[in-house]
Amino acid sequence: MPNSPSDVPRPPSDGPRPPSAGPRPAAAPRRIKVQRRGPLLVEGPVEVELEDGTTVSSDRFRVALCTCRRSRRFPWCDTSHRARSAEAGDGPPADGRPRR
Repeated sequence: MPNSPSDVPRPPSDGPRPPSAGPRPAAAPRRIKVQRRGPLLVEGPVEVELEDGTTVSSDRFRVALCTCRRSRRFPWCDTSHRARSAEAGDGPPADGRPRR
């Protein structure tokens, strides 16, 4: 898939952006959205340096970085945090009835 995250190291670049976003100014910071009990959403393309020094990259316009470390595709989020939140009782009950 051309837009899937890749484990192939690449040199840093400002990279392509969707046409609707317009050109990125040379010194514009990356926007990162923090979500409670969810991944970090980062405007891409991005390169992520892992603990062991390897670099993974994605050319997508936005990527979700795992913060719970349960993802099978770490550092990319695969929504594994959702199952854990439901087990812990953080979300709505499975039967849809309110909690007492």
